[in-house]
Amino acid sequence: MKKNYRLENLDCANCAAKMERAVAKIDGVDSVSISFMGQRMSIDADESRFDKIMDDVVKACKRVEPDCKIIR
Repeated sequence: MKKNYRLENLDCANCAAKMERAVAKIDGVDSVSISFMGQRMSIDADESRFDKIMDDVVKACKRVEPDCKIIR
């Protein structure tokens, strides 16, 4: 299942790259792309566990950029 999300308060391209690498390591994530310029995240993950995966994605992103919000 592929979904797109808007991001708020993503401060730099380096943080976006770190978040992308952290999310890519989560079990069940097939692909992820985070755009600093567009303030967007596109994620393709296992549909049967998508809600649990997104909880892990939020936690991973908060570790890298505590102020960043993923608008669901």
